[in-house]
This record gives sequence, structure tokens and C-alpha cells, in this order.
Amino acid sequence: MGSTPPILIVSDLHLDVEPGPTLSEFLQFLEGPVRAASALYVLGDLFDYWVGDDAGFAAAEKLADAVSALPLPVSFQHGNRDFLLGNAYAERAGMTLAPEELPVEFEIGEALLMHGDSLCTADTEYLRFRDVVRRPDWQQAFLARPLAERIAEAERLRGISRGAGQMKASDITDVHPDAVAEVLRRHDRSLLIHGHTHRPAIHHFPVDGRPCMRCVLPSWDGVPGYLAVDAHGLRLLTLDGRDYPVASGVPSSPA
Repeated sequence: MGSTPPILIVSDLHLDVEPGPTLSEFLQFLEGPVRAASALYVLGDLFDYWVGDDAGFAAAEKLADAVSALPLPVSFQHGNRDFLLGNAYAERAGMTLAPEELPVEFEIGEALLMHGDSLCTADTEYLRFRDVVRRPDWQQAFLARPLAERIAEAERLRGISRGAGQMKASDITDVHPDAVAEVLRRHDRSLLIHGHTHRPAIHHFPVDGRPCMRCVLPSWDGVPGYLAVDAHGLRLLTLDGRDYPVASGVPSSPA
């Protein structure tokens, strides 16, 4: 019997409104490694911003055509930039909208998938903003505005976010050890896979004496890559199938 095809996991593509190099790379990825996979998970920030399923951005529509043609299940978690992506677009793309904290069963065992922004608990300014924009009343009011206004506001917020990120200390914009430990305890998991921080690595650490792992996915505006999970374990890989340059087995605290 042959081995079960791997499950592939990506995040943080940050696709722009118009097709560009990153979209081209992702489309090649969909026609290459993904075609040999059993499932694909996208853990947020697929797009650099999202202002509503009615926007009809060229890159998003081209991507929807490609993803909907895949012969395997595709699941999408919201990120901090595309949290407004809704059912209409997900259906066009053939994607299932997954909850913010998604327990999954792999051949290697149980895992928890997240985008990861909610774990950056030291960044209290961002978490206050997050609480506001995730409220249904805020989202309903924003999506009711004319498209041009929504785009202008998204561009404004993107500029503020980039400036704020450059000013904050690195430990503030990383996940917090206590938040990692808490979410693993709550879901009774020892493997956490997330994106958001753009700090790809595989960390090993204990939680209450139990060995745990935290796999951080790469951002595609750096060196694009993905996680492959099969019966033999998990590997962070570049798009040409090589081990990701900063990956694998680095001991660390649960940070």
C-alpha cells in the first residue's frame, strides 16, 4: 500500500488586489505540491486586506478560480488582514471557513491550527483594535459603506499597521508563552501550528511537563514556504521542496 498523501498548510501570502509575483508562485504551488496532497489549510492573511466579498479584486477572482478547481478539501482561517472574508467568496473558491481555533487529527497525532494574532497578548494596542473590528456590529457597518470608502480605509489602516509594527519591540509582536501554554491546555493538544509572526521555525518546549511543539509558518513576502504533514512527521519546506532555511528542531522556550 502506498503512503497517505501529505496535508499541506500555508499562511501569510498577503496577496494584493492585482495579480503579482506572489499570486503566480501560489498558483504554481496549487498545480504542483498541492495536487499531490490530501488537504490544504490556509491559516489566514491570504490577502493583504479584504473589504468585502463584493470587491471583485482581480487577484482574488483569479485565485478563486484556481482553488475551486482543486480535487481536495481546502480550509481557510481568518487572519488579522482578511477577517472580513465571508461565505460568498469562500463558496466561489470552494473553501471551508474554519473557526479561529481549529483542532485537527493528523496521522502523527492531534494538533491545533490558528492564525496566531490572538496569541500576541503583549501587544495590548492591537488586541484592543482586534476586539473592535471582530464585533458583528462594526463589520456590518463597515461592509455597508461604499466600496471606494472601504478600500480607502483599508489602505489607511494598512499604512498605520506597518508603521506601528516597525516601532514595536520584537517580543511584543511575537506570541506570548503564557498564551501558547493556555491554548494548548484548553484544547488538550501538544502541537500548535500558526502563522502571523513571520518567524518560521519549529520550537520544542514543555507545558506542565508534557513535551510540546510549535510550528510557525513562513510569510510569502519573505521566502515562500509551507508545512507538509504526513505519517512520518512534519517538515517546513521551500516551494522547490527543500528544507526551509531556518526550520526544524530548534530548541526554545514556549515563546
